[in-house]
Amino acid sequence: MVLSVYIVLLVVGGLIGLIKAGSKVSLVTSLVSAAALGYCTQRRLIYPAAGVVLALVAVFTIRYNKSRKFMPAGMLVVLSSATLVALCLLK
Repeated sequence: MVLSVYIVLLVVGGLIGLIKAGSKVSLVTSLVSAAALGYCTQRRLIYPAAGVVLALVAVFTIRYNKSRKFMPAGMLVVLSSATLVALCLLK
C-alpha cells in the first residue's frame, strides 16, 4: 500500500514537472522509477524496492542541495525518506 501511494505520487510529480517546467527528463525518470517499483510491488520484493527508493532519496537530496528550494526536491526527500522508513518497518 505504501509503495502504491508513492508510485502514484512519483508519476503525478513527473507529469507536473513536464507541464510546469517542460521537463521530459522528470517524466521519463518518474515513469522508469514507478515501473521498477511497480514490478517490486507485484513480486513483493521489499529489499529491491527499498534500494530503488534509497537511490531516489540520494537523487532528490543532490537536487535539493543544488537548488535549496523545498519544492519539489525537498518535499521529495522527505516523502522518499518516509517511504523508505515505512518499507524497513514492514519487513
